[in-house]
Amino acid sequence: MDIPSSKSPLHTGTSKQSGDAAEDLALRYLQKQGLRLLQRNYRSPGRGGGEIDLIMASPDGTTVFVEVRSRSSGAHGGAAASIGLVKQRRIIFAARHYLLRQRQTPPCRFDVVLVESAGVQWLQAAFDAS
Repeated sequence: MDIPSSKSPLHTGTSKQSGDAAEDLALRYLQKQGLRLLQRNYRSPGRGGGEIDLIMASPDGTTVFVEVRSRSSGAHGGAAASIGLVKQRRIIFAARHYLLRQRQTPPCRFDVVLVESAGVQWLQAAFDAS
């Protein structure tokens, strides 16, 4: 589902500031869809570890690991094209590390939220751990 963005977070200064603004926008969007924030910017330790932008809980109890991608332009495939296999493996590694801390392993999925000049697009179950 696409929604137009009232203000673009894509040109707010440094790439860190732009990334933080995109995460803020994605978080607000997901919360409006009924998801609850569990953790933000979770990092797994060690070399080759990964980071998960947002870890959310859906109303049905699913833990949702969310990668937020933003691009100011659709050139080179836009935001979706920037999530390659290496990036997916790092997210999966971090998710497994996060799940080790849980008493029970909940149902999980990997979503991507794209923040582009046209708005926000939420890709549910964008990739899996297999």
